[in-house]
Parts: sequence; structure tokens; C-alpha cells
Amino acid sequence: MRGSPLLLCLFSMSCWVNLMPTAGDKIFHFGACRVSMSTTEIRAGFTAIKANIQSRDPIRTLSILSHPHSLHKVKSSDRCCITHHLFTFYVDKVFKHCKTEDSFVNRKISSIANSFLSARRKLGQCREQNNCVCGEESTEKFKQILANYEGLNVTSAAMKSLGELDILLDWMEKSR
Repeated sequence: MRGSPLLLCLFSMSCWVNLMPTAGDKIFHFGACRVSMSTTEIRAGFTAIKANIQSRDPIRTLSILSHPHSLHKVKSSDRCCITHHLFTFYVDKVFKHCKTEDSFVNRKISSIANSFLSARRKLGQCREQNNCVCGEESTEKFKQILANYEGLNVTSAAMKSLGELDILLDWMEKSR
């Protein structure tokens, strides 16, 4: 049992390091939850493929995220809920259907998806601890986003949603 204090100390340090934001990470306040993530890294990856992805969008007159009132004016208390829904939406629906013939683009999409997966996990843990519940307004806004998405075929909807990633990032950073 001599090593127990040392193991406890190492374990504590490991937990502390995992909770600290890394260089380039920003802390986002989603209602009662705080999540660190590197939007700079996500933006860099997205910027590198944005023109490629948006050129694949056959319907430029429709938007998934910019439908009137979709993300605007979300109450602070609902930000945790809608953000978790949006991370889940991107991880489960969008990134899975965004495959191209270009390996560079696919690697960037994968990197962005991994960032969203990590943020969703952190936000989900916080939601459980804080018992975050969705208000009616945020639920309706998310239903509208899903309706916009499901109104298109899967591949077109996924590419359009990925092409609108800057809308989501702007919203997150403005209300930080």
C-alpha cells in the first residue's frame, strides 16, 4: 500500500489536466454548463474545406440553421439543451453522411467531427449533473432545424448542414 498516495496523486493530476483547457481552447457557457473547445481549430479545418463543401450544395435558397429564429434569441437557460442537441445532430446525422472522393476533405471532416464528439461528451456529462431540461422554445427551434434537414435527401442535407457550420460557430462565439 506504499504506492497508494502516489497513485492517488497521479490520478488527481491526470483528472485536473483533462479538465484544463489546452492552448487555443475557449470556455463556452451553455446555460449552467461550461465546456472548453478549440473553435480556432474547428474554423481552420472548416475554412480549408468550405468552398469544396458549399460547391456541393445544389439548393442555395434554403438554409438548415438560418431559418428565421432558429438559433437567435435562445434563452441562456436553454443554451445547454439546444447546443447538446446540435452537437448530437452534427455527430449523428451530418458528419456520418459527408463523405467525398477527396481524402483531404474527409480528414478535415473527421477532425471536426472528433471535436464535436468530445464537446458533446463534456456537455452531456454536465447536463446530467445539472439536470438541464429543454424549454419549449429551444425544443421548437431544434424541431425546425430537423424539419429543414429532413426536407432534403440525406446527402444534400448533410453537405448543406456542414456548409453552414460557420453559422453555428458564430452563434456559439457571440453568446459565449
